[in-house]
Amino acid sequence: MQSPYESPYQQAAPQLQYVSVGPRFLAVLIDTILVGIVNGIISVALHNSGAVGAISAVIAIAYYIVMEATQGATVGKMVLGLRVVKVDGTPISWNESVIRNLLRIVDGLFVYLIGAILVWNSPTRQRLGDRVAKTVVVRSR
Repeated sequence: MQSPYESPYQQAAPQLQYVSVGPRFLAVLIDTILVGIVNGIISVALHNSGAVGAISAVIAIAYYIVMEATQGATVGKMVLGLRVVKVDGTPISWNESVIRNLLRIVDGLFVYLIGAILVWNSPTRQRLGDRVAKTVVVRSR
């Protein structure tokens, strides 16, 4: 029986399909190749000056933050049909993107072993950055 407070036109929220380590790894691999190409071009343009390392690091973190805040996914995630959302399924903001991607530094320790262990032990498949930012990676299609 329908509650008197529910609209007959309300629909249940779609079930989120949380993504585990495999697809997330492939997305990071694609993104790493893209960022590596850009950083390689910059390195050649700057003749491998001492600033290249710092510039490369800023470009890498900025790529993840900007793409996820504006598109909900990086190119790697888009290719694999994944996206980052808040735990309630709504789009993330700049705040969540900055938090989850700055913590990528911790999750990425030991070739993402820390992040993988956290994802494997989370019912919602969250790494540390996701837990703190209250986000999840889900299938978008």
